[in-house]
Formats: sequence, C-alpha cells, structure tokens
Amino acid sequence: MLAYVLRRLLHTIPIILVGSFITFVMVSASGDPLGDLLAKQPPVSPAILAAERHRLRLDLPLLEQYWRWLTGIVRGDWGPSVSRIDIGHEIWPRLLVSVRLVVLAVLLALLLSLVIGVISAVKQYSWVDYLFTFAGFLLLSMPAFWLAILLKQQAIDVNQAAGSTLFYTVGDASIPPPVGFWPTVADIAGHIVLPTIVLALTTFAPWSRFVRSSMVEVQQSDYVRLARAKGLPRRTVLIRHALRTALIPLTTVVAMDLAVLFSGAVITETVFQWRGMGSFLLSAVRDKDIYAVMAWLLLVSVIVVLFNLVADLLYAVLDRRIRLG
Repeated sequence: MLAYVLRRLLHTIPIILVGSFITFVMVSASGDPLGDLLAKQPPVSPAILAAERHRLRLDLPLLEQYWRWLTGIVRGDWGPSVSRIDIGHEIWPRLLVSVRLVVLAVLLALLLSLVIGVISAVKQYSWVDYLFTFAGFLLLSMPAFWLAILLKQQAIDVNQAAGSTLFYTVGDASIPPPVGFWPTVADIAGHIVLPTIVLALTTFAPWSRFVRSSMVEVQQSDYVRLARAKGLPRRTVLIRHALRTALIPLTTVVAMDLAVLFSGAVITETVFQWRGMGSFLLSAVRDKDIYAVMAWLLLVSVIVVLFNLVADLLYAVLDRRIRLG
C-alpha cells in the first residue's frame, strides 16, 4: 500500500506541472494586467508603466515568467500581485474558510445521498422512489446562485418576523468576533448553516442517483442472493454486503466532483459575502491578476489530485477483492 501511495504521488507531480503550465499560458493570454493603468486619464507616465511591468515580470519571456513563479512557490513566494497584496498571506486564511464549507457540504450531501439512494433502491418504482426522483431532478435543475439567493431572502424574512437574528446571512463570522473559544465556534457554526445547505442540496441529487442505480444492480448480484438465502438479517445484507459495494462508484464520483464543489463554493460565498477563496478568485479575475489566479487554481488542483488518491485507497477498504500492488 505504501509503495502504491508513493508511486501515485510521483505520478501526480508531472500532471500538476503540465496542468499548471497550460493554465499559466491561458491565464497570461486572457488580458493585460496593466489595462486599467493604461486607460487612466490623465495618462500614466512611461516610467511608471515600465516599473510596473518590471514588477509584474511582464517584461520577461513567458517561459521565464513561469519558471520564476514555479521556483518561487517552493520558497513560499507566490509572485507579485496587481493589487500589491501578499498572495501567500492572503490565500491561506481564505482557503481554510472555503475548505470548512466544502467539507461540511460534502458530509451533508453524502448523508443525504446515501439515505435517499438506499431508500429509493429498496422501494424501487414505488411512490417514495418517484418522489425522491422528482425532488432530485428538481434540485439538480436549480442554479446554485438562485437557490442561495432564495434561501438567503427567506432567512432574512424569518429574522425580521422573529425580531432577532436566527439565521446569519452575511459573512463567514461576526465582526468583531465574539470573545472566547466556544462563542467563536458557535458563531462560525451559525454563519455556515445556510451556505452549507445550499452547496449540499445542489450536490447530493446526482450522487443519490448513483447510489440508487448501484444499489439496484448490487441487490441482483449472486453474493447478495446467497447472503439472503443463508438467512442473514435484511439490515446486515443491505449494509454490510450491498451498500459497501455500491459505495465504490459513489467514491469515484465524489472525488471527481470536488473541483465542481469548489466552483459552486465561489458562487455560494459570493451570495453570502464570505471572505473565502470565492471572493479571492473573483477579485483576481477582475484585476487580471495572473499570479493570484494561478495560486487559486494550483491549490484547488492539488486538493483534487489528493482526493482522487484517497478515493483510490478507499476502493481497497470498501471491496477486499481489490488489492493495490
């Protein structure tokens, strides 16, 4: 197992390098970071433009720009920013904010997809199955931004009717933050409820369909029929034999959808005005900040690659017939 993990990690290095270079070329060609400066009136002096171009490394060949960015990351230097922020100092706190949202949304979506998928498979072609199918397709068709705005407005109406703040609708934490550990934890938990619900509801629908289809297929397999014939309790057959095998395709889907979740988090964080990776990316794109955009893309790509590695390792845990040599 250790040899497999090390081999996979070595394989991911060239994937990340090639992907980062292609992304760097595309981001560099997306626009001129000095466009806003060139459009100013009265015009900026050529000396200032030359100094800014040198600071942003725009006077270097593209390959040298990429090499200096890549070697700088090893030293903790994420490159110069158009807005003159320290990208490394700015992105790590934002990453923690976004990761806690994505992780909680994944856990909630997994719970919903497992419960609804298993019930739909057991009650196949019943009114319960049709109801869950309709609800799943309905949520799947809803745009994330529309659901977030709708839920936020409903929470505002509830707060106004109650005369107090029952649901936090703005920010990832109160400003100023409460004093003490547990009040801080409670404050963060209160702010994360609505964004987590939005991200989970727009995610679990396709996952529940995968669970349902896998459970329907597994229940017809020979080893499940044998377990029933041996007189094992229905719950044991359903959970220990059928569900465990049905989780394998769900594991693959969750790992592949992680990048989609971070993209959905950008929209959700924007609606609820979080200071996470979403607002960081939007500001970087608006300012044509090449190195800030590359920092976001690099971190997300590394997270996706690592989660795909975890998914591969889970295969051997869920199905003992699979051995990773």
